[in-house]
Amino acid sequence: MNPVKYNLRTEIPHKYTWSIDEMYKDESDLDREISLASDLVGKLASLHGHVMESPSSLLNALSRYSDSMRHIENVLTYCRMKKDEDNSDSAATERFGKAVAAYTAISSSSSFLEPEILSKGIGSVRDMIAKEPGLEMYSSLLDRICRIEGHVLTEDQEYILASLGEITGASGNVFTVLNNVDLDFGTITDKDGNEHRLSIPSYISYMESDDRDLRKQAYESLYRVYRSHINTIASLYNNSVRKDTIYAELRHYKSSMEERLWPDSIPLSVYDNLINAVHEHLPSLHRYMKTRARLMGRDSISMYDVYNHVTDTPETHYTFEEAVDLVCKALKPLGDDYVAILRKGLLEERWVDVYENNGKTSGAYSFGSYDSKPYILMNFSGRLRDVFTLIHESGHSMHSYFTRHNQPYIYGDHSIFTAEVASTVNEVLLINYLLENCSDPDERAFLVNFFIDEFKGTLFRQTMFAEFEKFAHEYSEQGGTLTADNLSDKYNELNSEYYGEYVDQDDIIRYEWARIPHFYRTYYVYQYATGFSAANAIANRILTEGRSAADEYRQFLSSGSSDYPVELLKLAGVDMSTPGPVDSALKTFDRLTKELEEYSRSKRDA
Repeated sequence: MNPVKYNLRTEIPHKYTWSIDEMYKDESDLDREISLASDLVGKLASLHGHVMESPSSLLNALSRYSDSMRHIENVLTYCRMKKDEDNSDSAATERFGKAVAAYTAISSSSSFLEPEILSKGIGSVRDMIAKEPGLEMYSSLLDRICRIEGHVLTEDQEYILASLGEITGASGNVFTVLNNVDLDFGTITDKDGNEHRLSIPSYISYMESDDRDLRKQAYESLYRVYRSHINTIASLYNNSVRKDTIYAELRHYKSSMEERLWPDSIPLSVYDNLINAVHEHLPSLHRYMKTRARLMGRDSISMYDVYNHVTDTPETHYTFEEAVDLVCKALKPLGDDYVAILRKGLLEERWVDVYENNGKTSGAYSFGSYDSKPYILMNFSGRLRDVFTLIHESGHSMHSYFTRHNQPYIYGDHSIFTAEVASTVNEVLLINYLLENCSDPDERAFLVNFFIDEFKGTLFRQTMFAEFEKFAHEYSEQGGTLTADNLSDKYNELNSEYYGEYVDQDDIIRYEWARIPHFYRTYYVYQYATGFSAANAIANRILTEGRSAADEYRQFLSSGSSDYPVELLKLAGVDMSTPGPVDSALKTFDRLTKELEEYSRSKRDA
């Protein structure tokens, strides 16, 4: 079955597009909301110099700030998603630029707020909370603000930094356009002589093909294009990392990692412990590569052999509706109401933009504002992996749904650290449902291998990315300039170390770093690995303890950002300040690897 793709967006059936046009009737409505946000922040600006005069003035300032940000985030959300429908749509790109400019202006105009709050010290803030009942809602927010005392600059300096927001994010924006619009990856030819257009969304589906020559073509063609642009991309990434380094220095942090982890009270040891734990279990990953080679009838494999299916069971393909049915069955342990809300959102309320079209942003995400539906962008093609993507993004969206129905706007978001937990709990529940409902040894081996690949892709691969990102930032912080050569050399070294001796080395994989968009979201990728570990622990609790564990997890889903991430996860029974969750997940990987090894031996001896 070929991946489902429409050339033009207008060709896609209405029911398979998201309903974001409900947010605004026309551009005048959009302009009105921008004006409303600007008016509110203008009223906030009138309090400049008076925020800490009294508890009531502090409450007034916080209320005006949250109201203005709520409105402008609606605008930014809508314009971002409209652009993502088709990145070649110049009108949508211009509209998004207008929204970003408005957001930047509002952020700049309110940049005095934190410095003014901190000017009186944490003691004065707590005294005001005690005197004004209305401030109690903001207590957690104020605690976070006070936590960064010593890292907030003067009002004038904060204004300058906020005004530069559009420019400092340019590297990531330029890479997105280059990656999704301008790069042409050409065509590849399958064993039957059929030509296929190679794109970023289709790349993984080709890498999973049984046609080894097609995989090789896709692999070499994709990275040939990145190699031809490698100096440009290295320059973009160097500028992005350099920006992180400068910001950390300006805000008096010891490193850009500390700047990212400090506000959420995440110990730096969490990052290093993750890398160290994964390194201890690399022999299991190497054994898996050996088993994969054995199942393919080879002594060793190439990098284009690490994604294809190596068991005898052919993969089932799903319509979108069939995928939704499977998702809902797997999530039944979370409660009938959870399933009913999700099913209605996916099939009736059009939360999902389902299929690929020319110019559409690659990959998948869950996105939305506090007042919108929790939307999902996909490039669905009917594979089991797409079902996992759907259940993953549904986890994000349901996290947003429960949070927004239980928390005020100021706590209506999630830290990245906790967001990846909700998505991965859903994935673990799906794979367990599939394993429990199969009896055929070959089918079970297929599912075990699929689960192993989820570990490989999320826990091992994302940790490798995290280690690469740590290298890049430390190199910059030591005064070095990131170049195509040193970035590619480091990536090649890590890839060799992680995948081991049973994967042949080549001169192509060294350029893979150049296609990873998450590197432009500083210290983001490690949270996939920590989230995957926490999610395994939570899902196992739900499956073994039942409703009580599910209720605790629902409490976590409903908590938004009302506390620090490590504390929020404790609501679901997981303590990420300890190495336990990561070690437990890696032991599960060890067990699965041994099961697949035994299967491969039985096939060899049969």
